[in-house]
Amino acid sequence: MTALDSFRLDGKVAVVTGGNRGLGHAFARALCEAGRACYRARDQSRSERVADELGATAVTTDVTDPASVAACSTP
Repeated sequence: MTALDSFRLDGKVAVVTGGNRGLGHAFARALCEAGRACYRARDQSRSERVADELGATAVTTDVTDPASVAACSTP
């Protein structure tokens, strides 16, 4: 068993805001590798490209907009 096996996320929910760029993208990639493939970002076209790259599900959400946050749900 590896150290990563202790951090598996299969069957769990992980949310990354800003998953399209920089650290958010790195976190989204790591979480996908750990078994959870979902992230949130506000740029829909970039989200779709990154989702395809990661084999993930992207949900467009603007965390600066309370209505956007309230309307989002985990896929």
